[in-house]
Amino acid sequence: MLDVRRLRLLRELAHLGTIAAVAEALSFSPSAVSQQLSVLEKEAGVPLLERTGRRVTLTPAAVGLVRHAESVLALLEQAGAELAHAKKGLAGPLRIGTYPSAARAIIPGVLGHLAAWHPDVEPMVTEVDPAGVGAALRAGELDVALVHEYDLVPADPEPGLAVTRPVFTEPMYLAARAPGTVAGQRSAPWILSPPGTLCHTMAVRACEAAGFAPRVRHQIDDFTTVLALVGAGQGVALVPHLGTAQQPPGVVLTRLPMYRRTRAAFRAGAGSHPAISAFVSALHTSVPPGLTSDGV
Repeated sequence: MLDVRRLRLLRELAHLGTIAAVAEALSFSPSAVSQQLSVLEKEAGVPLLERTGRRVTLTPAAVGLVRHAESVLALLEQAGAELAHAKKGLAGPLRIGTYPSAARAIIPGVLGHLAAWHPDVEPMVTEVDPAGVGAALRAGELDVALVHEYDLVPADPEPGLAVTRPVFTEPMYLAARAPGTVAGQRSAPWILSPPGTLCHTMAVRACEAAGFAPRVRHQIDDFTTVLALVGAGQGVALVPHLGTAQQPPGVVLTRLPMYRRTRAAFRAGAGSHPAISAFVSALHTSVPPGLTSDGV
């Protein structure tokens, strides 16, 4: 009989690529991960990993096993959701992931609605860039999370996860000292989010689409700080609608034909869990006026 916990390790190896990354994501030591995968190979009776020095790759048999593991883990999530429905009332922790601008503008309202509807639910909020949400959800560190995608950075389907339809869509703005276009900022210094974030990739691709590579001066992962730096003449930036709440003097926001869309993400099979359903309902109720799933 194949062990589900070991199948989870193999699934994470397929997604993350290295044993070290799996160990970090699931709070194991690399040696423990290797040992458990070796046991899984014995259970399977066929080679699952091909080792070349420090690198490992999945065999065709392992790739097929990962596909079945995804189905098994999704069914377990569905079973957990059904059991939760059998209980009377919602209670216990709900681990929520969110990106920073939604943490300020959306999440307080969501928590207020959850407290009114289900006072025994204990929401626990963690800021996390959408690029890291998949690993956190699969590792069980989060139960549900807000993720976003940009026109220039569409989200690829991620095995093991499910997402709602867009909850709201917001426009993007060029933040500068005067009205302008992205193409007109070829020689300006730019303020970007740190590399590895979706916001960073979006800004780089927007500049590339305008025919140049941005000259990055500052790397800041907080739009309030970004706008303050723009106001101080330190550069220009691309900022989504939720990031423009505190617009300092001297900053001009030029709306662009670009959008950011936000969805709720959770483990595949967990969408019917009453706590996640309650979160999604509270999320829809808390969307600020003017932001809709059909655009702004």
